[in-house]
Amino acid sequence: MRKDMLALLVCCALLIVGAVGMEWLKAEKEKKPIAIVTTFKDDPKTSRAFTWHNQNRQAAAILQVIEGDEAVDWDSAKVMTFTGTTEAFDLEADVVQAAHKAEATGLEPGTTYTYRVGSGEEKEWSDKATFKTEAAHTEAFTFINVTDSQGVTEQDFELWGNTMNQAFATFPDSAFIVHNGDLTEEPTDEQAWTNLFANASKWVTRVPFMPVTGNHDEVDGEASNFVSHFNLPVNGEADSIAGTNYSFDYGTVHFVFLNTESNIKKQTKWLRSDLENTKQPWTVVAVHQGPYGGNTNKKVKDWTELFDEFKVDLVLQGHNHEYSRSYPLRDGKIVGDGEAAVNNREGTVYVVTNASGQKFNEKKEDQFYHKVHFQNEKQMFAGITVGGTTLTYQAYDVDGLMLDEFVLQH
Repeated sequence: MRKDMLALLVCCALLIVGAVGMEWLKAEKEKKPIAIVTTFKDDPKTSRAFTWHNQNRQAAAILQVIEGDEAVDWDSAKVMTFTGTTEAFDLEADVVQAAHKAEATGLEPGTTYTYRVGSGEEKEWSDKATFKTEAAHTEAFTFINVTDSQGVTEQDFELWGNTMNQAFATFPDSAFIVHNGDLTEEPTDEQAWTNLFANASKWVTRVPFMPVTGNHDEVDGEASNFVSHFNLPVNGEADSIAGTNYSFDYGTVHFVFLNTESNIKKQTKWLRSDLENTKQPWTVVAVHQGPYGGNTNKKVKDWTELFDEFKVDLVLQGHNHEYSRSYPLRDGKIVGDGEAAVNNREGTVYVVTNASGQKFNEKKEDQFYHKVHFQNEKQMFAGITVGGTTLTYQAYDVDGLMLDEFVLQH
């Protein structure tokens, strides 16, 4: 009897120790950085911004950066340490998510750096990763355009991850990613955000990921989950939700990100000022519900008038979950015969690069402005290369087949 009791006590003790051990591992896991993503915030030549999440609302936001990509001594005097911000928000009862943001500044152009993020505590650092600042004089560069990853399950985001893998296999030297919105199905589904970043972690931890706000990212004027995941420029319209409207320069291109989900009138005034003040020879605009996609979106008509006035070259759109590319347009009409691939700044081209995730819509009716319009029900991406007087756009499906190409020329 005593032996049985002793055995029972030992078993109970082991179970308690095991439970305590599991709780400890869970607590340690909750402190590790997840959803790590890098973005541009200020000058791409001399700075780089980062965001990560965990469930530790007390944790500091520490970013460490060192030049080079060799073995790193994090105790070296050459390590630059930057302290950022931590913001906690409730996911559900008794579950808190903490968003951490930091930015490295004072960097050298065209230089490779290794970094890590965390709380500063030994076991709470991320794995190291590398990034490269923009060169001092960028003559040519390529960026990737995708849209509507819009998943729910982990399997949905595996499709998105496959799209990104194929995109970088096709365009391995891409400088950054432009995503045209609807990143997840439900903006408050934090597990979906975690899966989004996890399935593209090899890319978004080192290549800037610049998002547009879609109608599944901002709902009824609320976009807190969306903006919590990105450390973005703060130069947009003052009354827009910070991080949903902004612009930046890279190489010879001025990029403008507009939010079609709210504050359109005030953004129109901001857009005029923004376009008036750029000196870049090329202008690319990114929106979600675009003016000329599978169908027209009249609520942003005032924007198209400014695109015409300031000769915007290319408008990247999302939302329609199909592929469409317009003829060069001006004043709502096709410019010239519309057949030439060379734009010569006589009109603006509008593109929707299908979807990068699991959802495809039935192809809408062809419109007068459609030069290319189809539904292949495959994830797609585009690589856009700007150099000198030409902008070359190439759209591929996830199997690596090029389905559309055009060249704009100044």
